[in-house]
Amino acid sequence: MYRSDDRSDSAERTAFRKAEKKYKIYYDQVKKKKMARPVDLSEVLDFKSILEKYKCNGERQGDVLLAKCGFDRPVFCLESRPGFYFIPGALTLEDQCRWIRESLTSFPQPPNRTNHNAIYGPIEDLFVSAKERKVLVLEETFSENVTSDNTVIQSDVCSSKWKFVEEMGEFNGKDESKSVPASVLLRKLRWSTLGLQFDWSKRSYNVSLPHKKIPDALCQLAKRLAAPAMPCGEEFQPEAAIVNYFGQGDMLGGHLDDMEKDWSKPIVSMSLGCKAIFLLGGKSREDPPIAMFLRSGDAVLMAGEARECFHGVPRIFTDQEHAEISHLEPHFAGEDDLSYLNYLKTSRININIRQVF
Repeated sequence: MYRSDDRSDSAERTAFRKAEKKYKIYYDQVKKKKMARPVDLSEVLDFKSILEKYKCNGERQGDVLLAKCGFDRPVFCLESRPGFYFIPGALTLEDQCRWIRESLTSFPQPPNRTNHNAIYGPIEDLFVSAKERKVLVLEETFSENVTSDNTVIQSDVCSSKWKFVEEMGEFNGKDESKSVPASVLLRKLRWSTLGLQFDWSKRSYNVSLPHKKIPDALCQLAKRLAAPAMPCGEEFQPEAAIVNYFGQGDMLGGHLDDMEKDWSKPIVSMSLGCKAIFLLGGKSREDPPIAMFLRSGDAVLMAGEARECFHGVPRIFTDQEHAEISHLEPHFAGEDDLSYLNYLKTSRININIRQVF
């Protein structure tokens, strides 16, 4: 699934790592306020701008080519990275809003697994519980022994289970081993899985793990988007997906997606929420990566040789000027949508869908 090299001293000096450090968000203290340090974005590819220029005069920019694939909108590729495709604005506004909602409510639901499973086990209704200001507490039951004089002795813990309860006074956050607010868990949600489940310890798909199928509407969307990168006459078969959740200051280090059987089939990656920078490197960390913006609604396909390229997300933009989510805000303006909007203002969601076999 994801593979990253160990961050040794030599890794810190690679071209990919240097680019990560260049675009990663850093903060300065200015008059008791934490301010994001300015970053030079002049070398970041902007496919939105490239698309606008192409529509006006068919102008080409550097390494960027227009893919001749018969798709219903312009698809761009990079001459230096065969198998990579970028579809600006691939998702309709309706699709973006739908999959943002699903990513927060349905996709983290058991039996789908999340990064929280390792500590808390399956968690039901995380987003709703955060909205209702609930707290996850560890409920323990104890076995009881009765002595000859009928004295009840409470002994070892018999079982324990994490459960959401109504908020009980002000939570002081000092002992997360026994209780933790749902809002904190929501902000610490990093991934959830759909379809075939990935066993992170064995780095392989475990077909025996219980799971929900990828929703049919999402499968159909992925099949349509995958078409430009598919071998002639074949149709993409969505079998597994990972939903990544990025908060302010989060990044995804350079890695390879290398556990699927057939690399000629693309990974279909859809961006939702705040704008991000995506780094597409080469087959070695020593290859200087290409930086590009990812906006809500953009789709990226990685197939063939591009599957062997290191890639990652060094930052997302959450400030009002650069987040570029104003087109989404009116669609989350209702009273019941306030929790979605608050989350969206400081977050990015990525849905990447794979054909495993």
